[in-house]
Amino acid sequence: MQSENRLLEDLARLAGGAFSSFTTLKDEAEARVHEKLEKILGGMDLVKRDEFDAVKEMAIKARMENAALGEQIKNLGAEIINRRPESPSPRKKSTKTNKSTEKTGQPSKRKR
Repeated sequence: MQSENRLLEDLARLAGGAFSSFTTLKDEAEARVHEKLEKILGGMDLVKRDEFDAVKEMAIKARMENAALGEQIKNLGAEIINRRPESPSPRKKSTKTNKSTEKTGQPSKRKR
């Protein structure tokens, strides 16, 4: 019986040692894969998450400001339309003609 207990103890130690070896091997493999992925992704010129979130917040703020400014422009336009006095008749523009243009159809050339 004593030999059976020793055999089981030895098998348990062997299994525990193998398990810790496999755990160490797994951790080492994960670290190497992580390093390789960082190297590959670093060469792709990708944006980091925190930078993306910062730009996203700036875009949201800019859209809100743009909407507010659009509303202000709309209100100011309505205010300008409401302030305009109605004139009875539009003004006529004076039409001056150049005498030299009437004769030749071309503007006169002045000597300098």
